[in-house]
Amino acid sequence: MTSAIHPEVRIGHVHLTVSNLERALQFYRDALGFEITQRYGSSAIFFSAGGYHHHIALNTWAGEGAPQPPPGRTGLYHFAILYPSRRELARAFKRLFDHGVAIEGASDHGVSEAIYLRDPDGNGVELYRDRPRDEWPRVGGRLHMTTRPLDLDGLLAELHDFDPKRETSLEEH
Repeated sequence: MTSAIHPEVRIGHVHLTVSNLERALQFYRDALGFEITQRYGSSAIFFSAGGYHHHIALNTWAGEGAPQPPPGRTGLYHFAILYPSRRELARAFKRLFDHGVAIEGASDHGVSEAIYLRDPDGNGVELYRDRPRDEWPRVGGRLHMTTRPLDLDGLLAELHDFDPKRETSLEEH
């Protein structure tokens, strides 16, 4: 019998091959908001959130302009970026909208809320936030994940600080 992996193990970073470093830089820095931590000449860039050494690395080691793998092949389906709160996921979604980045889908999985898109090289990217574990749906004591449409309007409402008292006082004047 094999023992289970330690429960505090986490997946560290993602390193992607891209065909155009500057185009990918604009997506990961500008549209997603990651900060550059290091560049290796004109062939690689490392990005992070919050000063970590790197969460995402990009390289053109396969060659500038390298073609995307054809659909229907094995490889990366997507990688996921975990946001600390629903409000931060909403900010990420608005940032995508502001930069004209199209999304492929948005799902409520019961345990999490997720937005799916592709980077300029066709790599799948998931932006998500986890719900607190005590809110995860269970059936018969077992985890029961779902796939339902994510209410994007409700998500964006996280960005509006609505104070009903202030609205009432404004109407009185």
